[in-house]
Amino acid sequence: MSAITRDEVAHLARLSRLALHEDELDRLAAQLDVIISAVAEVQEVAKGDIPPTSHALPLTNVYRPDEVRPCLTPDQALAGAPAVEDGRFRVPQILGEEE
Repeated sequence: MSAITRDEVAHLARLSRLALHEDELDRLAAQLDVIISAVAEVQEVAKGDIPPTSHALPLTNVYRPDEVRPCLTPDQALAGAPAVEDGRFRVPQILGEEE
């Protein structure tokens, strides 16, 4: 695989609308070359007989069973509210009416 050139990095920067300094072009060319080489190595290892995975180890979620439990009544929930209206929390209006 060929190395990434400064001109290619400059072209990508123009397409991305990034303003890069001359020293950044050389540094990024070397870094992009390493990244592309690493991706190429992974592609070589990832053959068709290996299924794709999202994690290296199998994950399982642990849930507790759904159980009905006692909860607050509406009056208890609204007891600490600074303002209540029609059995609901009253909050200040933040948007004007549509015209």
